[in-house]
Amino acid sequence: MAKIAIAGLLPDEIVSNFSIQEKFRGRQIFQWIAKGVESFSEMTNIPQELRNRLEAEALIRSSSISQILKDPDGTIKLQIKLIDDYCIETVLLTDEEDRKTACVSCQVGCAMACAFCQTGKLGFARNLSAAEIVEEFFHLEKIAGKLDNIVFMGMGEPMLNLPEIRKAIEILSSPAGRNLSTRRITLSTSGIIKGIYDLADNGPELRLAVSLTAADQELREKLMPVAKANRLEELSKAIGYYIEKTGKRCTLEAALLSGVNTRKEDALAMKAFAGGMPVHINLIPWNPVEGLDYKEPSPAECNAFIRELKKLSLNVTQRTRRGRKIGGACGQLGKISEG
Repeated sequence: MAKIAIAGLLPDEIVSNFSIQEKFRGRQIFQWIAKGVESFSEMTNIPQELRNRLEAEALIRSSSISQILKDPDGTIKLQIKLIDDYCIETVLLTDEEDRKTACVSCQVGCAMACAFCQTGKLGFARNLSAAEIVEEFFHLEKIAGKLDNIVFMGMGEPMLNLPEIRKAIEILSSPAGRNLSTRRITLSTSGIIKGIYDLADNGPELRLAVSLTAADQELREKLMPVAKANRLEELSKAIGYYIEKTGKRCTLEAALLSGVNTRKEDALAMKAFAGGMPVHINLIPWNPVEGLDYKEPSPAECNAFIRELKKLSLNVTQRTRRGRKIGGACGQLGKISEG
C-alpha cells in the first residue's frame, strides 16, 4: 500500500486516514508538521505505538531537495524531486526589508507556452498535489527560517490547479498549524478568465496578479497563446469583478521585451485596458532564456516606457529582479543552472 503524504492533510483528515481514536492527536501531529519536523520520532508527545504506525503508513515528505542554488543577491532556488521522479523548482526571494517570500510551483511544467518563458518550453506533465505544494513551503523554511509571504508564481498556471491550491492554502493558513495569513498570499495567472471568477466567488480571498505583458489583442496572442480563448475585453471584466467582489488589490504584470511591447502604442493600449480600474502595473524587464530570440530592454528603454505610462496617469513600478544568476528570476524556472 502506498504511503500517504501527511503534509496534505488537515487534523480531522489525519485522524480519519489513520483511524486514530483520540481526535486531539490529529491536531498534535498537524502542529508538528507545521513546525517542520522531518521524522515521526521528533513528535515527542505522540505515543510510540502511533509514531511507529505513522512511520509505516505515512510520509512526512513525499518530495526531497535535489539541488540548492544561491544567488549573491540572497535568492535561493531549490530543485525538488517528487515521488515519481519529476522535478520542480521553488524560489526564496528576500526584499530590501529582509522579508522572505516563497515563490512556489503548482504544476510540473506548464501548458501555457508563453513565448518568452523557459517554463513554457517544457510542456505540461501534471498538477502538483496539495501535499507537494505545502512541502515546497516547508523545504524553504527549513533552509531560510520563517517565511513571511507566499506567491503562486512558480512553474505552472495556478488557475488550472485551483482545488489543490485551495487545499494547500487551507493547510498553511490554519490557526491550528502554520497560521499564515491569506493577506500574505498572492496568486498569479496568465489570465484564465473562468478561474478569476471562480476565485472571486468561491475564495479564498487573495491578492491577484495577472500576467498581461501586452494589452493589444493580436500581440498578446502572439506572446501568450492563452489570450486566444481569454480575450482582453473579457479579461478586463473579470479583473474588475474580482476587485469589486473581494476588495483585494490586483496587479497587472508585464514582461518587457525590447522593441516588442515597450512602444508608445503599447502604453496607450495599457491605458485603454487598465485606465478605469484600481490596479497597479508591475513591469519586469525580460530575463534572458537560452534559445529564445527576445532581447532584454535597456534601462533607458524601460525608463522611457515608464514615463509614457505615468503620463497616462497609470500606477506603475519596475520590479527589482533577483535570482538571475541561478535561473531563479521571472520566466527562468525549469532549467537548473550550474551552481
